Amino acid sequence: MPETYYGAHETATLIVLALENRDVPNPELTNRYGIELRPTGRTKLNRAGLIRTRTESRPYVHRITDAGRQWCERNLVSLEAPPRSGPLPRAVFELLRLLIPNLQRRGISPVELIRSGGLETLIREAYRDLSVKPQDWVRLAKLRPKLNGVGKDEVDEVLLQMVRTGTTHLAPDSNRKVLTDADHAAAVRIGGEDKHLMAIEES
Repeated sequence: MPETYYGAHETATLIVLALENRDVPNPELTNRYGIELRPTGRTKLNRAGLIRTRTESRPYVHRITDAGRQWCERNLVSLEAPPRSGPLPRAVFELLRLLIPNLQRRGISPVELIRSGGLETLIREAYRDLSVKPQDWVRLAKLRPKLNGVGKDEVDEVLLQMVRTGTTHLAPDSNRKVLTDADHAAAVRIGGEDKHLMAIEES
């Protein structure tokens, strides 16, 4: 059992927010994930410092905190399938029980591993939306605003992972005169040089 027990909907809220790592409106929790975060559960998670909920306007918007992410990392392995679950959910929970400690022993965060894959997908989708031809150069200053508010350091880390595969390329803009403040802020610094543009080869 987790170190601090929360109901199924509260626990699911923490896991979803950890994976999304962005502001998530309450209707999205319900419509996309089937989560009903009731006022008592919402208050409990906020008082514990695991999430922050903006309630000044409707719909309410939730975001996980560092403490919430840490709670997920510590407790994912001890989660149990809900009562009366069928064989498939029970098998999935057993898989997590075996897989997560293995990853943690290797120094790999399960949440970060899943989230980085999701962020790469988001980056690729944003690139496709902005590019006008295959392998087109796209400005990072235009790409970052399409990434749901994910932090710069986290995006930079995934971009560098993509570059290591050899199919994603980052380059400086040779025309320094056209660079804006947004270009400078969005740049990825590699080898002492700021990279303002990216291109992805077709698979």
